[in-house]
Amino acid sequence: MKVILTADHAGMTLRKEVIELLNEKGIEYEDTGCDCQSSVDYPDYALPAAERVANGEFDRGIFICGTGIGMSIAANKVSGIRCALVHDMYSAKLTRQHNDSNVLAMGERVIGPGPAREIARIWLETEFDGGRHGNRIGKISTYEEK
Repeated sequence: MKVILTADHAGMTLRKEVIELLNEKGIEYEDTGCDCQSSVDYPDYALPAAERVANGEFDRGIFICGTGIGMSIAANKVSGIRCALVHDMYSAKLTRQHNDSNVLAMGERVIGPGPAREIARIWLETEFDGGRHGNRIGKISTYEEK
């Protein structure tokens, strides 16, 4: 599995937690920023990273900002992206099992480092169930292709 990781200025702490997790699990990743405390625009980070997931360069992405909302909205504008904004473990599992999400968005101002690390772990380890859920994802993809 290859993961692209990105964050704006409001996601620096959670990004470090996710990097530690990826290193511990031996998961290949690329960190695309940011490395500053001054305000930056989340679409400048979310959109290029989402495009790299959509074009197959990465299997999944983890995007972090203050609430996760901006990153998730931006990422979901990219065709082929199913970005889930998650702040609890149950949703992390179900968004992989039922929605085959390929991008995880989290908000540093909403959750702390411990829960974020656990959410990312669960999300990375959970497989898509397929079956009836595959049919639903297919309907989304068909609509997206219009």
